[in-house]
This record gives sequence, structure tokens and C-alpha cells, in this order.
Amino acid sequence: MDPRTTALIVVDVQNGFVNDRSQHAVPVVQRLVDSWTKAGAPLVFARFYNAPDSPYERFTGWTRLRSAEEQSIVADLAPYLPSAAAVIDKPTSSALTADCLQLIQRSGWTDLVICGIDTDSCVYDTAVSAYHAGYRPWLVTDACASTGGNAYHEAALLLAGRNLGRKQLVTTNEVLCRLTAATVEAA
Repeated sequence: MDPRTTALIVVDVQNGFVNDRSQHAVPVVQRLVDSWTKAGAPLVFARFYNAPDSPYERFTGWTRLRSAEEQSIVADLAPYLPSAAAVIDKPTSSALTADCLQLIQRSGWTDLVICGIDTDSCVYDTAVSAYHAGYRPWLVTDACASTGGNAYHEAALLLAGRNLGRKQLVTTNEVLCRLTAATVEAA
């Protein structure tokens, strides 16, 4: 993972998505973000908002993630927001909005390390979108969680392994070892 061409995409680690089934991922994401930024590698945060009359409301009746408090990136990650290449606000599950895709292309990133909440929705959809757009997605398995619980998290990883390739599923330690090796090599 070359820190010049690889970006870390932190998907929806927001107050409204942190619950007793997903909160364990927050310190893992923080560790990854901290090491990533210390290496000088690019970082992007994605932040979901649920607009009135969204498909989420119309089709499923889900009306959460409307308040500023719910939409806020968790306090543990807030200090990293100023150093991010971007904070992408999105009304859909994938973080690869038109603005995000333009940023990726303009920056010359080829690989996207993806972590966050929910593994089975926004994280998975972002990874699949990256794959289809021609970017190599790396899904960080231990830096993801599902508000629905571990069964949903594991189901998403099963699908990701099949649809993106098992080698695209990595742990935080694997990412940091690769990042460190690439940083040392570039020096």
C-alpha cells in the first residue's frame, strides 16, 4: 500500500451509528486513522445524512440520522477532521459520490482502504462501488461493525470475500504493516 496512491476512507463513524453492537470498532478505527495520518497518507471521512422523503424513509420508514448530533463524526475521530483530504456528505450508502470520485481521480489514488459502520450497508456498498469504478478496495475487517450485530457484519464479509476477492479483506495490523513497509521503502 503506497501512501502516495492509497487513501483511507472512514465510512459513517457517526454518533447515530454507534450502539452496543458497533461501538467496539471505534477504537480500532481511531488507531488506524492515527497511524495513517502519522504516515502522511491521505484520509477521507464519509458522513451520512438521511434527507426527508429519502428512500430510507419512504420504503422502510427509517427516519434516523437527521439531527446534527446523530450526523456528527464521533468525538474520538473529530480531531482528525481538519487534516482530512475531504469530508464527504452523502445521502446514499456508498461514499463514492460524484465529489468523492473526482477527488480520487484528481489525487491519483488507485487503492482505497475502507473501514467504518455499517459493514453490511455503507462500508460494503463503498467497497463494491470502488471495485466497479476500477479502484482496488481493501476492506479492513476489524475496523468495521454493524449496528445490526455480528451476524450482519459477518454476512457482509462473506459477500465481500466472494465479490471483491478474499485477499481484499485485511486486518488493521496487516494494513499498518503494509503502510509502514511502503513508507520505509519510499524514504
